Amino acid sequence: MGAGIEKTDKIYVAGHRGLVGSAIVRNLREKGYQNIIGRSHSELDLTNQAQVRTFFEEEAPEVVVLAAAKVGGINANNTAPADFAYENMQIQCNVIKSAHDTGVKKLLFLGSTCIYPKLAPQPIPEGALLTGPLEQTNEAYAIAKISGLLMCRFFKRQYGDNFISCMPTNLYGPHDNYELEGSHVLPAMIRRFHEAACAGKPFVELWGTGSPLREFLYVDDMADACVFLLENYDGEEHVNIGTGKEITIRELAEKVKAVTGYEGEIHWNDSMPDGTPRKLTDVTKLHELGWQHKVELDEGIELAYRWFVENEEEARR
Repeated sequence: MGAGIEKTDKIYVAGHRGLVGSAIVRNLREKGYQNIIGRSHSELDLTNQAQVRTFFEEEAPEVVVLAAAKVGGINANNTAPADFAYENMQIQCNVIKSAHDTGVKKLLFLGSTCIYPKLAPQPIPEGALLTGPLEQTNEAYAIAKISGLLMCRFFKRQYGDNFISCMPTNLYGPHDNYELEGSHVLPAMIRRFHEAACAGKPFVELWGTGSPLREFLYVDDMADACVFLLENYDGEEHVNIGTGKEITIRELAEKVKAVTGYEGEIHWNDSMPDGTPRKLTDVTKLHELGWQHKVELDEGIELAYRWFVENEEEARR
């Protein structure tokens, strides 16, 4: 049952244009995997079962990386939970079943650490899954991701399919979303401080107290870990991908401020919510398998900022 992947394998990366998928494609190419295929949403609608089945039958990929998902921030998750649950479950069910039916030899499913209970122990081990209630603001997305993870586990258990799952922590880097409303904390900070520096603004306002602790992983490290798991891991349990290190939002803001060269003040609006006080992944399992991150946060913020400045038009979309 256990199998790595070969350099000659045809590898389908679903979601190849996103933050995650594009990084995985880059990493595969760097490691000598040349037979990589992807389809844009206009070419292949992953929520359409017939289209997905036809694609798998015609293209016959040997390896699949399932990095496609409907994603969004708290507001989007809160206002359209039915859409988030339905579309993500459709994508997963269609891809996983077609992969099984056409004899795909290995599939990697990517989830998110939001699958864990709101009050999970810190750092969060893989075994915390399904041990308590979820954070309500992204419950629909989390439920869909849990379903995908368990679907891979069930196909492995019932049919012996080599379908594995991983759960990355907060990611950042090239091709991230830099919209001020819909983006995550680190890209939003990069854009805010950059624009404030360009405009000579006296201060930047940030939400909350700055006290919550968060973990950040540079997306190319995440991609490297994914390819490492494809090459070396066949287990039934999912694997956390992270750094095992955390930083306060306040410290993060100071780092981003320094990298962007902003010289004004930071005003913390403590009437706005902080969110979960702490969210750190336990990466013991990944370390024991033999993988550790390479890009530390200081270097990563510089790389992310450089990409943002060089690709401002794409970054602002």
